[in-house]
Amino acid sequence: MTTRIDRRFEALKAEGRPALVTYFMGGDPDFETSLRIMKALPKAGSDVIELGMPFSDPMADGPVIQLAGQRSLKGGQTLVRTLQMASAFREEDDTTPIVMMGYYNPIYVYGVDRFLTDAKKAGIDGLIIVDLPPEMDEELCLPALKAGLNFIRLATPTTDEKRLPKVLSNTSGFVYYVSMTGITGSAIASSGPVAEAVARIKSHTDLPVCIGFGVKTAEQAQVFGQAADGVVVGSAIVDAVAGCLADDGSQTSDPAEAVADLVRQLAEGVRKSRLAEVR
Repeated sequence: MTTRIDRRFEALKAEGRPALVTYFMGGDPDFETSLRIMKALPKAGSDVIELGMPFSDPMADGPVIQLAGQRSLKGGQTLVRTLQMASAFREEDDTTPIVMMGYYNPIYVYGVDRFLTDAKKAGIDGLIIVDLPPEMDEELCLPALKAGLNFIRLATPTTDEKRLPKVLSNTSGFVYYVSMTGITGSAIASSGPVAEAVARIKSHTDLPVCIGFGVKTAEQAQVFGQAADGVVVGSAIVDAVAGCLADDGSQTSDPAEAVADLVRQLAEGVRKSRLAEVR
């Protein structure tokens, strides 16, 4: 099985630079604006898109993404509409990888088989489901792999040598290294320990390793891009959307433009990382 994710990381490896992976919340602040944000991401320099599935109880997320999920749900976003957003994006872009990220409950309610069929049809390439541990692989991970979707697992600073092989057992696409313990949007971790952790993970797998949680600036993206195959930015992008909204939810400026401006800066930082020279 070869997906758009696999092809994108192979191409970036040939370029000698890490990926910029960008997360946004599907449906925030509304469907049409969110779709414009999604379409703006690759044009601004995003290599892989993480499409957030709003959920009412996002236990791993900080206030920024929690509020985005609430805005999205209030605006009528559902799992069906999130898949429709991916389909609409694919009408113009058939190469940028899309990873759906969120929690298992909405998928369980939707129905796993139905979801995997519809996700594949919508052009989804992979899944990050943060509340499904390896012990529950039969629930979604193994069916997803069988359906031709990558299943991307999270590793953390507390994932020790005994646990790591289990975490990596059915992982594909890339490994998402959470750079710190805590919630999304936390303070940035120190680059030294993160680089050591990435090297430790890479000693167990040939998959690309991407660093996320806390990266907000081009400078941080450049530093962490030197240690990994990709840098994930989420809360800063979601915060850029929120910064364009008044208290009543009306738009004071264009969220898609604000996100594009930020992503262009982040992409420049990532492209300054000389991955080939530090390996």
